[in-house]
Amino acid sequence: MSGQVARVYRDLLKAVVKHVGKEDHKAHFIDFIKQEFRNKANSDSKINLARNYTYLLDSIHSHKELLFSYNIAVDRTEEMKRVLGKSAASVGLRLPEVYQP
Repeated sequence: MSGQVARVYRDLLKAVVKHVGKEDHKAHFIDFIKQEFRNKANSDSKINLARNYTYLLDSIHSHKELLFSYNIAVDRTEEMKRVLGKSAASVGLRLPEVYQP
């Protein structure tokens, strides 16, 4: 893998793990990305598509965070789950099953 391709691959995997998750029922996203990058026929269009998808994932979640911060027409239950999850994680606890997504 060349340096540019490796960088796009790492960035895409980081974005998928961060924004989609790495639970067992979501592992097919990461598996698909790994399979596509292991194919030696990585064209410029596929690399560009991967870069754009990474940018899209990051942008959507940045926009969602911005909406949360301004309290604009978003579902408050997701924000509460996120805040409770961060609070619980900061003291080394897990949320009860009621709050798990």
